[in-house]
Amino acid sequence: MIEERTAQLQHCMYQYSRAIYRSLKDEIDPYSDRETQLESRRAVLEACEQTMERLASDPLYFAKPERALFQDIRRYFPITAQAQVAWAVDQGVKAAVDFIQEQIESGLLDGGVARCRATTRKGKPCQRTPLPERDYCPSHQHLETRAAA
Repeated sequence: MIEERTAQLQHCMYQYSRAIYRSLKDEIDPYSDRETQLESRRAVLEACEQTMERLASDPLYFAKPERALFQDIRRYFPITAQAQVAWAVDQGVKAAVDFIQEQIESGLLDGGVARCRATTRKGKPCQRTPLPERDYCPSHQHLETRAAA
């Protein structure tokens, strides 16, 4: 079950990296020779894949994945295409981050470990594991008794 879920997640992240690459591949410096263009395309594809792999494996500690990806690939594009590249990277990474966040919130990421349904004082989702057969962690278990009453 966990291996199947991991394979599905990898496939989804692969699709996000390919979508970003496909939207950018034709913008790679058209004035360079054929060999340089091929090397640039490989480098852009690899950077997209590495960003998505890191995002899937460590989503909570990858602060600005869109900035990291843009910085990695911007040198392969002419200055006239930089805004379009930045936009495509931002939109593609934002979609992938939203997908990953959905997986985390539903408890399907992190090996199928569920997360507490409560929110912290700062309004962020609690990251702790709930008690067995419960929706809340030990710190928030009092919320479950209120909901049941």
